[in-house]
Amino acid sequence: MENCELIIIGAGAAGLAAGIYGVRSGLKTVILEEKMAGGTAADAPLIENYPGFQSINGRELAQKMVTHCRSVDVEIHELEKVVSLDLKGEQKVVKSHKTVYETKTVIIASGTDYRELGIPGEKEFRGRGVSYCGVCDGPLFKNKRVLVVGGGSSAVITALYIAELASQVKLAHRRGMLRAEEAIVEALKNKRNVEILWNTEVKEIEGANVVGKALLFDNKTGETKELEVDGVFIQVGEAPNSQLGKKAGVNVDGEGYIIVDVRQHTNIAGVYAAGNVTNHPVKQVGTAVGQGITAALEAYGYIRQPYYYKG
Repeated sequence: MENCELIIIGAGAAGLAAGIYGVRSGLKTVILEEKMAGGTAADAPLIENYPGFQSINGRELAQKMVTHCRSVDVEIHELEKVVSLDLKGEQKVVKSHKTVYETKTVIIASGTDYRELGIPGEKEFRGRGVSYCGVCDGPLFKNKRVLVVGGGSSAVITALYIAELASQVKLAHRRGMLRAEEAIVEALKNKRNVEILWNTEVKEIEGANVVGKALLFDNKTGETKELEVDGVFIQVGEAPNSQLGKKAGVNVDGEGYIIVDVRQHTNIAGVYAAGNVTNHPVKQVGTAVGQGITAALEAYGYIRQPYYYKG
């Protein structure tokens, strides 16, 4: 069993920020990440709203955060999946598939997974034309026909990015208005090879060995039609990775997001949550960083009990 003062679950923006502040506060801090450090920010083709960077590739920004975190000697254990939590006692037990950790505090910053449409053909063609990451798979569709599904900022940014590579991009949104930031919506409208399909739902993805077409339903006219495409990029939101916390007694809301107060406290003393896994209404890199910082400083206060800490 390894002893720590602070265990952070997840190495996205929130977890990395918490790691920096945990170590700088003098806590023995370990970050556990089941994938590679960087989080979902690394999947963003472009980030234009993070202070200090007018425009930066998401992967580059994530890597800068990882490098900064390691430079202050935060232990980041990549490819180490947490499998269970025991948060009942004063000493918390975090079990990964490699090691068992005993710690005084825990910050859950496990982020989200891409939400699926749940339609026929989606799982069958994942990795064979169906993708959830424009940066990862966009270059595979150079000069090809692509369908992007969604109406938020992530869908519009993905469509903008892929429009630079593909010959034709269709953006299918089930409503008559996009939910994205106005600046990027205007940029999308200026792309000649992009068409927005309003009030359109994707009902099925078909093909032989790879994606060949999508079945579309116009929920305003009731019309159904087939669209020949080479790839489908699904950008319809995310689902929180809160299952382990919930199983260990951490309260979540109706959508599965961990409930926190303004200081990132959960319902269990010494357990905090930060970033997209929480019920904070704004899911942005900037808010995740702020929540991670707050959670780490609260963990420090819980352990060291400085004069200003009120519990």
